[in-house]
Amino acid sequence: MGNVSSSVRKSFLIKTLLAFVLNIILYSAQAHAGYADLILDANTGKVLSSKNADVLNHPASLTKMMTLYMTFEALHDGRLSWDQRITMTKNGAATIPTKLGVPAGKTFTVREAVLGMIVKSANDAAEAMGDHLAGSEEKFASAMTRKARQLGMNRTTFRNASGLPNSRQVTTARDMATLAVALMRDYPKEYALFSERSFVFRGRKITGHNNLMYRYKGMDGIKTGYTNASGFNLVSAVNDNGRHVVGVVLGGKTARSRDARMAALLDAAMPAASLLGRSAIAQASVLDDFDLSNIPLPTSPDRTEGIEVASVSADVTGSIQATDAMPAAGNGGRWEIQIAATDSDKAAKNLLSKAQSDALVGFSEISPYTQRIKSNAATLYRARFTGFDNRSSAASACKALKSHSYSCLVLANEG
Repeated sequence: MGNVSSSVRKSFLIKTLLAFVLNIILYSAQAHAGYADLILDANTGKVLSSKNADVLNHPASLTKMMTLYMTFEALHDGRLSWDQRITMTKNGAATIPTKLGVPAGKTFTVREAVLGMIVKSANDAAEAMGDHLAGSEEKFASAMTRKARQLGMNRTTFRNASGLPNSRQVTTARDMATLAVALMRDYPKEYALFSERSFVFRGRKITGHNNLMYRYKGMDGIKTGYTNASGFNLVSAVNDNGRHVVGVVLGGKTARSRDARMAALLDAAMPAASLLGRSAIAQASVLDDFDLSNIPLPTSPDRTEGIEVASVSADVTGSIQATDAMPAAGNGGRWEIQIAATDSDKAAKNLLSKAQSDALVGFSEISPYTQRIKSNAATLYRARFTGFDNRSSAASACKALKSHSYSCLVLANEG
């Protein structure tokens, strides 16, 4: 009798173990990306092609499209302003890269957060913005999901602001196309920022990685995404002489294959897209009254001191105005520090004014100045502070700047 009872127990344990292992396998299979795509005529709302468009997938950093939508909404209703300073939360600072790298308790502007999310896909900026707007990650995720339902994204559920892995954060290709159209329709001027290729954050040039946008005719955005669970995701928008198409690819195997698939889908769909008349194009243009002309990049930047070059247009982001009284040449002190080399004097002065306000209030004897130099065919403007009597005080200032995420280099005063 004892042997029978023992056999039953062993059989039960084996079946339980097998069921447990099977559940793990099934769960893992569900967490892997499934391929889906959808091409939408943004002028008419007609679906031009699709595959698995309503199958659930993980959005990864496409999630930031909704975080940005809600940020733009807050800017329009007065809860935020472009120059408003946001405190980096512990939740934001603890995220994994990619990130801006602002320490917990330090601040950044709404403008920096928006460009950080668009260009760099910065997880820390997204999480901190959500914490600021709603008070916690959980509350902001609930607000994001409610907004998704309002926009007609009926199968999307958000669990965080950044798109970092969460098994319950899901969407579909159709819902992501819906969100892209909502961004273009509801916030056309802000949507134009999705075409920015780079921006300068505290002396560092940060470049984007939406590579297809830079080589596909008419593409003006909008967002890439990747996690192990999602695969390589992409939402693209093309406006070519009145034909306006939105494409979504989810679950690509590699970034290159995802981009190639998107290009092929767009190539096939564009001839079938509706064509707006000239008057309708003028009314629909997202660039009306919104100057997106970038400051041109120099052909050979000044890299001898490891400093990056500015590229984002001040017209786009309404940058802080430069201080006209800023000296044109350095004076006083045996040591100085450099925080950037930009391609406009105004951009260098803007950066110096902001850096001094952010990190150098306690250094009363120093002076900011810009230095114009030639680098091959390019003209650059070094952004520097002078007036340090010794190297240790200059190094201390550099440390303060770096704690606020600025680049910094200590130099002997040669003049």
